[in-house]
Amino acid sequence: MRVYVPLTLPGLAEAYRTGELGDGPLLAYAVTPALREWYVSEDIEELEYAALSRAALASLRLLAADPGAPRRRVVVAVDVPDKAAAADPDRGLDPAALGEVRVAGTVPLAKAAAVHVDAADAEADVAAAAQALPAADGGDDDARFVVDGAEDHELLWYATQEIPHLIGPVD
Repeated sequence: MRVYVPLTLPGLAEAYRTGELGDGPLLAYAVTPALREWYVSEDIEELEYAALSRAALASLRLLAADPGAPRRRVVVAVDVPDKAAAADPDRGLDPAALGEVRVAGTVPLAKAAAVHVDAADAEADVAAAAQALPAADGGDDDARFVVDGAEDHELLWYATQEIPHLIGPVD
């Protein structure tokens, strides 16, 4: 199963340093039955993109919680055994949990298929979105518009061999 793990650039640097995305349970996003029902498509590429977009929003939430992190969303696409990822049945169709899965066990960075990261020119919109996120969650339509502004930026695709270039020097 392909899952999308939300991170920040410091989180990606830590994963590169340790060789692991985490030792579980790890929050990720995937094509779940609830996501299929919500998105109403059978096109797997569209569904995968929807899962990636959900992970990008989760990355934005990580950025909102870490004001020192560079304002670029990061999502790592990784393949895990089907049995390693499970959706929480209690969250079902909760809009905040669409596509959300928990991945059990250690997830080696070596299993990553690709890394998706905002371009540098998205930083201002991503910074504004991270700041507006609490108000958007509270129902503020203007703040929701600002958050949507970050979603207008497509995440760029990088091969895993490019991670050192993305994170810069690692101590």
